[in-house]
Amino acid sequence: MPQQEGSLLASLLPLIVLFAIFYFLVIRPQQKQQKQHKAMLAGLQKGDKIITNGGLMAEVVKTEEDHLKIKLDDNVTVKLSREFVAKKIELDSKE
Repeated sequence: MPQQEGSLLASLLPLIVLFAIFYFLVIRPQQKQQKQHKAMLAGLQKGDKIITNGGLMAEVVKTEEDHLKIKLDDNVTVKLSREFVAKKIELDSKE
């Protein structure tokens, strides 16, 4: 019986190690990135520059609970669902 338990552990050990590697290289960084994106969305304010998932660059005019009003041009203001904001553009101090 003890040999059988040892062989079971030896056969499961590579699988456990593979799962641990997968967790630390794929799952954990993805969860961290999702958390940062969620915090960025919650922190959007009037005047922030954003890029949408469609590649449009815009300026936030007004924040509402589930969507934003963004200005694409001087004459064009549209509503955008928060889930379609790809990232916030961080302006350098030189600009």
